[in-house]
Amino acid sequence: MALTEFWTGSEKYLCDRDLAQAFHMARVLGMPLLIEGEPGTGKTELPLQYAADNNLELFVYPTGSKSNVDQFVAKFDHVKYLRDSQIEILNAQRKEEGLSTRLSTGGRDPEKLEDYVIKGPAAKAYSSPNSVLLIDEIDKAPREFPNDLLYSLSHRKFIMPESGQIIEVSEENMPAIVITSNREQELPTAFKGRCIYHYIHFPETNTMREIITKHYPKVEDKIVDVALDIFYQLRKIGLERAPTTRELLNWLKYVKKFSTQEAVDKILKLEGIGALIKTQTDLQRIQKMILKDKDDFGRRSTAN
Repeated sequence: MALTEFWTGSEKYLCDRDLAQAFHMARVLGMPLLIEGEPGTGKTELPLQYAADNNLELFVYPTGSKSNVDQFVAKFDHVKYLRDSQIEILNAQRKEEGLSTRLSTGGRDPEKLEDYVIKGPAAKAYSSPNSVLLIDEIDKAPREFPNDLLYSLSHRKFIMPESGQIIEVSEENMPAIVITSNREQELPTAFKGRCIYHYIHFPETNTMREIITKHYPKVEDKIVDVALDIFYQLRKIGLERAPTTRELLNWLKYVKKFSTQEAVDKILKLEGIGALIKTQTDLQRIQKMILKDKDDFGRRSTAN
C-alpha cells in the first residue's frame, strides 16, 4: 500500500499547504504530480526530501534533448544477447569435442530474454512499492517523450522490450511520481491531463526567511535581513536571469562563515555576487550600477 499520509515537509524542506495538498492528492489517486515554476523554487527538492524523510527508495531520471522511453523505461541488450548466444554454440561444440570446461555467460540464459532487459528508473520504480520517481525538467526532452508516456501513465504498466514481460502496478501501489518543468516548452495537453498539476510561485520575503532558517538556523538575523533586501532588489531590476532561492542559499553559505559585521559588509559590497548573477550582461549591468552609485544598494538596505 502506497504511503498516503499528508506530508508537510521536512527539517530541510518547506512545503507550503497548497503544494502539500497537490502532492497528497497525486499519491492518493496514484497519479504523477507535475510541478512547474521558476528555476530554484524547490521543485526538484520535493521528491528528494520526501524520499529521504521517509527512508524510501528513490529513482531519478534527468531529462535532456536526447531523452527517450528506452532510457527511461528499459532497453534490450542486443550485444550481450548475441555474445551469449555465440558462447552457447561454442560450449555445445566443446562438449562434442569432450572438453569439460565451459565459457561463462555470467548466469544469463539466451533462452530467457528477460535476462537481457536493462531496466531504467521507470521500470525499477514500478517494480518497487513505496518508491519515489523523479522525472526532472521534462520540458527539456523532445516533444515525443511525454507523448510516449501517455499509455504507461494511464494504464500503470510498462511492456518490456523483446521479452514482452509486463511490469504493472496498482493504483494503491503506484510509486510517488514527481515531474518537474521550467516551462522552456509547453507540454502536450494530453500529458498534462494524466497528472495532478501545481505551479510553485516564487517565495515572498517571509517564506524565504523560513526557507533560510531551515537550512541555516544559526545565521544572524542581521545577515539575513540585509541579504534578503539585496536579493529582492536584484530580482526587481529586470535582469536577464533573476537570482533564485538556491543561489541565495549559496551566497549565505559563503558569507555566514564571517563575523556578523564582516558578513553584512560583504553583502553590502556585493562581494561574491557571482553566486547570484549568472550572465555576463547582468554582471556588467550590476557593475555599472555600482560604479554609478557604489552605495545605492547599501543605503537602501541599511535604511530598511
